[in-house]
Amino acid sequence: MEELERHRAELTGYCYRMLGSGFEAEDAVQETLVKAWRGLDRYDPDRAPLRSWLFHIATNVCLDMLRGAQRRARAMDLGPAGSPGPDLGPPLPGQAWITPIPDRRVLPSDPAELAVERETVRLAFVAALQHLPPRQRAVLILRDVLRWSAAEVAELLEGSVASVNSALQRARATLSEVPARDGLSEVPARDGLSGVPGHGGEVDRRLLERYVDAFEWYDVSGLVALLHEDATMSMPPFAWWLRGREDIRKAMLAADAPCGGSRLVPAGTANGSPAFGQYLGGEPFALLVVEVSGDRVSGTTTYLDPRLFPLFGLPMSFAGPPRIGE
Repeated sequence: MEELERHRAELTGYCYRMLGSGFEAEDAVQETLVKAWRGLDRYDPDRAPLRSWLFHIATNVCLDMLRGAQRRARAMDLGPAGSPGPDLGPPLPGQAWITPIPDRRVLPSDPAELAVERETVRLAFVAALQHLPPRQRAVLILRDVLRWSAAEVAELLEGSVASVNSALQRARATLSEVPARDGLSEVPARDGLSGVPGHGGEVDRRLLERYVDAFEWYDVSGLVALLHEDATMSMPPFAWWLRGREDIRKAMLAADAPCGGSRLVPAGTANGSPAFGQYLGGEPFALLVVEVSGDRVSGTTTYLDPRLFPLFGLPMSFAGPPRIGE
């Protein structure tokens, strides 16, 4: 089983891009490894390397899970930006949303590969992938993200090289037509990363410290000053979202500080961006993903789902010291 476990992170990254859900990706990988363990006596290393065999199983598991499933999305993929106000509309069911996943569960430890791989789990890119039919999605991920050859993909999918190349061409064409509301809509290139939207290298830790400080004090002016002019804000499970520093400022001022007294606890990185557990009154409230571009925050997604806390290694209660002046 230890030999199978060595492939867990790469398999999880693959399943996550296929399914758009951290929870479902972990379930898919667990099912893959269990099936592999049970079938080890039938595995023939002369027919296929262990890695290829595991990806074959994982692909079939994901395709089964995607049968009849609706497309997962981000709020900005569901409609135009809203306006500041109290009406957020009805919440949508959990299966409607792209959900985050910790980088450590899906990304390689090799620094040379980390920067590129991080771009391929960005929320915007994973959402764009969901526009593809499942088999085209698998082909594009295997060919353009994981860099498998057409022959390797054809063998995995039990098809021809011609059919793989055709599916890849159609998938690329579809992605090029996906509205690029925010972030990535094409597969990030392995060269020329400076031209990839959202790629800004290491995040300025001082920017994050200022953001956390302003957030915890509900300092609207200080918080808004850290945003890009066209920054976005969304709060799944609500389809309501905002674009623009001014609308975000109005929404926060009109909300009568519902999150006043919140504490943010670092949760590492999610989908290539800093993440924080938000606690209200010591109880888990939301997972906050902060997307940064350059020296400003370009977008925030507040997942109002405490079930995410264990996934990110966050405690289910927080009793940190009070802020100075509280």
